[in-house]
Amino acid sequence: MPVRQKKVTVSKFPLRLMPSVRRVAENFSEKEGVSLNQFINIAVAEKLAHLQHEEWLAHRPKATDEMIANALAILDRPTGQEPEDGDRLPKGYRSGAREAAPRLAALGGTMPGSKPIPRRRSEVEREGKK
Repeated sequence: MPVRQKKVTVSKFPLRLMPSVRRVAENFSEKEGVSLNQFINIAVAEKLAHLQHEEWLAHRPKATDEMIANALAILDRPTGQEPEDGDRLPKGYRSGAREAAPRLAALGGTMPGSKPIPRRRSEVEREGKK
């Protein structure tokens, strides 16, 4: 059975560049070893990808306290496996952010302009047993 290939039509688009911009683009396209046309295509594609990413970031759902707490609970789960050699925390290491959360809560909240840091489930359970 013959395979049909979809024809891609490339439209021509006359582009007017300022002479200084064109010279810089030509220099960089030569350094990259590509044609000026390909260089401009790649530059436009990179800019569009950047803009689309910014748009996605602006419209994605914001993390709620519940989502953060759930993510931290997942990270706190024991794996049953020993950490790999380069993946161990130094002896006596304590997370400053998680250590600060109970102190900040006791002081009545958070730093100005910041969100509260969810505490580990184990910390909340220990407080309940006191």
